[in-house]
Parts: sequence; structure tokens; C-alpha cells
Amino acid sequence: MTDAERFAEARPRLLRLAYSELGDLGEAEDVVQEAWLRLERVDAQAIENLDGWLTTVVARLALDRLRSARARRETYVGPWLPEPLGSDDPVDRVTLDESVSYALLTVLEQLSPAERTAFVLHDVFDVPFGEVAEVVGRTPEAVRQLASRARRHVTREGPRFAASSDEHDRAVRAFAQAIAEGELEGLVAVLDPDVVWTSDGGGIANAARKPLRGGERVARAWVALGRKSPHEPTEIRLNGELGLMLPHRDGHRSAMSFIVSDGRVVRIDAVRNPEKLRRV
Repeated sequence: MTDAERFAEARPRLLRLAYSELGDLGEAEDVVQEAWLRLERVDAQAIENLDGWLTTVVARLALDRLRSARARRETYVGPWLPEPLGSDDPVDRVTLDESVSYALLTVLEQLSPAERTAFVLHDVFDVPFGEVAEVVGRTPEAVRQLASRARRHVTREGPRFAASSDEHDRAVRAFAQAIAEGELEGLVAVLDPDVVWTSDGGGIANAARKPLRGGERVARAWVALGRKSPHEPTEIRLNGELGLMLPHRDGHRSAMSFIVSDGRVVRIDAVRNPEKLRRV
């Protein structure tokens, strides 16, 4: 098998790794391409464990980008949400097969670059702590603590009771029907009292600068928006789960992902930045 064939075989996994670390598919593709260029500059046949070597290279490159991205995101207009993947994207299928959901990506955004990398490599990709330590530049014990803190955060910020696929779909469709009808009571019924609605317009599309919290407030906001521009949502698979695509009168779209718990919507993430929707 040639180096190119070996790399092509590993590429889907590497792309998923970089996307999991960065939440940005374009940057993930750049990282994987850089890993290929580095492979071309070495004697690949002398590498005993090519998959391990590529995993380390991609993880390090992604970590470097994540650290610089953190600085850029501090000046980002409004909340920053990960780039969603549409169901027709082959990368999305790879991501789904390995259980990297959009909900998890939004939680990982709250971690430090080192915590996120440690969690993704160890908990998602089963990389031993000794190898993770080489990527992060910490001792194995320090990396173990990073992953532990990240794990606690993911557990704390995740839904109280994870919804089944059918339960998730029912809640999303009930939400879609309620906003299409402009029905306040129907919206309040499908929204968790502590629901959080976050919009990412990136300074390009209109979006709230801060998340909106509370079932009553979120429901009234959707009803008010519907009076200005009637909602006609269409179903779409985003990162493998049912979501909604919503056109707006400003010419931009919203790709909405949902977290459902106990039959109600507990989180709505609406990506409106058109630069993040080119693949959807």
C-alpha cells in the first residue's frame, strides 16, 4: 500500500479528530492537509505506527489552531457556535458513527484548549494518556486531571435525561409546528422552563448578542419574530440529528440544532453566520 493510500484510509478519522477539536470543518480540512504535507517530508515506511503518528500530528496542529482561535473568538461578534454538518456531507456520517454530536461540540467550546484536546483524544478517540501528554505538553498525570475536569463539565452541562431519537424528533417537530402557527401556549409547552436559545450571526446576519433564557421569554420572542416574518421551517439533519432550517426576510438562513430532555427542548442553537452554512 502506498503512502497516499495509507493516508486516504486514515483521512476520515483524522478529519473527525480535527473537527472535534476545532468545531470548524474548513480549519479541520486545513489541518489534515498539513499533516499530509508533513508525511510527504518524512520516510513513512520507517514509521512503525502510522495511525498513531498521524493522530499525534493532527492533534498538535489542531491544538495550535484552537489556541489561536480562542484569541480570535474573543473579538467575534456575539456568541460563537460550531459549524454544523449537513446530512449529505460524508464527514458528517463519519462524525455520527463515532458519536460526536453537535450538542457535545457546543459544550466542548466552554473548555480550555488543553482540556478539550485531552477529552477528545482520550474519551472520544481512546488515545492513552501517555500519548495525549505528548500532544498537550503536560505529564500523563496532569493530562488525566485535564480529562477528568472536562468530563465533569460535559456531564454537568449535558441534558439531565438524554432523549431517544424518537423523543428528540417529536419535540423538534412540535416546536416547528408551534412557531409556524405562532402559538404561544404550544411553544411554552414544548420548551423547558430553563431553555437557552443561542444565535450565531458572526456580525453578518442579524442575531442576538447574548443567549436568551427561560421558556416564557423564548416563546414570546419566537411569536414576536413570527409577526414580522412568518416562520416556514423545513426539516434537516444536522450532525445526524433532526434540526430545522429557517429562512428569514433579511435573506439569511438559520440552521437550528436542538437538545431535548424529558420531552422538552432545553437548548436551541441557531447558526445564522452564512460562512458556517456554505456546506449545509
